[in-house]
Amino acid sequence: MERHKMQRFFDEELKALNQKILKMALLTQESIHKSIDALKERNAELAGKVITDDAQIDFLENSIDDDVFNMIALHQPVASDLRFLMTALKVNADLERIADLAVDIAQRVVELVGQPLLKPLIDIPKLSAVAQKMIKDVIDAYINKDVALARQVCLSDTEADKLRDLIQNKLINDYMAKDPKSATRAVPLLLIARYLERICDHATNIAEDVIYMVEAKVVKHHHEKLKGEEGARE
Repeated sequence: MERHKMQRFFDEELKALNQKILKMALLTQESIHKSIDALKERNAELAGKVITDDAQIDFLENSIDDDVFNMIALHQPVASDLRFLMTALKVNADLERIADLAVDIAQRVVELVGQPLLKPLIDIPKLSAVAQKMIKDVIDAYINKDVALARQVCLSDTEADKLRDLIQNKLINDYMAKDPKSATRAVPLLLIARYLERICDHATNIAEDVIYMVEAKVVKHHHEKLKGEEGARE
């Protein structure tokens, strides 16, 4: 009976932990969205809000870490339960880093405020949309232990890389190479594209951890395995 009560308590703590991680993911997505809106509007106030709101995300990160360590100490979980908690720590760290990258974007926006945009913003918002979808999907995969969705997130990283390369090539070849004076407006955009691509890398890290959590299978640096598995199911 006592063991049953402890298991029920553990399950309730897991649900509460999932809710905190979901909140963390929503806050990071919001930070990305606001930072890109600030870029499109060249809005220093909105960019500043992204920077100041990061303190809330840092506080939540510490709270999640404390919860996980307390659960490990109290329940001494093994096998799949332990993998789940260790994955929660990694997911938490990746989400916090994603939020930091949104702050980096906001800081570049502040540098651009007051200057006319070098070119219409088309590809950067596309890359931002890819990043936000990857985050949403990978958190859904984590909460629902959905390995198929986690695999899709891993494979989506290729699209992010292509968009980053497209943005980089346009800015360097079409602008900086032709007019070196454009560098002050081009470099912040280059960095923003890089930050967004790194956000996608962190979403991929989470997806790889979800696959390990559920299947105890390491796919890091071996995404060709995922392509084979996707093809086998079609």
